Amino acid sequence: MDILRVFGSNMRKYRKEKNISQEKFAEMTGLHRTYISDIERFKRSISLANVQKIADALEIETYKLFKEKNENGY
Repeated sequence: MDILRVFGSNMRKYRKEKNISQEKFAEMTGLHRTYISDIERFKRSISLANVQKIADALEIETYKLFKEKNENGY
């Protein structure tokens, strides 16, 4: 499992499902837009405190950001 890829992909998926731009999402989390972009491009590791900010802004349980899809796409 590539945790950066799983986390970044999940964050992007949930953000897009809510139709939130990276800029707006950055405002919601209190993080910089380029930081959000770097996470979604698998270029940056992330602290646990920022993981929680992201989950809170997406209104999802934190573990969902770390859940890897299986072969059925779930």
